Amino acid sequence: MTINLDQLDEETKKKFQNLTQIGQTLELLTQQKIQIDSSIRETELALGELEKATPDTTVYKQIGGIMVRSDRDKLLAEKKSDKETLNMRSTTLAQKIERTKSTFENMQKSLQADLQNQ
Repeated sequence: MTINLDQLDEETKKKFQNLTQIGQTLELLTQQKIQIDSSIRETELALGELEKATPDTTVYKQIGGIMVRSDRDKLLAEKKSDKETLNMRSTTLAQKIERTKSTFENMQKSLQADLQNQ
C-alpha cells in the first residue's frame, strides 16, 4: 500500500511522521542492545580467561592502541564491574525497546484506523 502524504489531513500526516520517527528510534535502540550484548559476551570471555590464570600470571589490558601490563586481580575486578554495568545497560535498553515497541504498535493501529476512515 502506497501512501501519498499530500492527500492526508495534517493530523494524520503528523501521526505518520511520529510513527516513522518511533520506528527509527526502535531500530536504533535494537542496534545499541545488540552492541552491548556483544560487549557482554566479549567481557565474559575475558573473565573466563582471567579466572583460569594464576594470580602471578602476567596479564595485559588494552588502553587505546597500546597494551599495558596489569595486575590480574585488579583487571579481574575491573572486568566484573564492566560486566555488571553492561548488564544493567542491556536490561534498561530491553525495557526501552519494549515500551517503544508498544508505543509503535499502538500508533500503527491508530494510523491504520485513520486511513481506513478517510
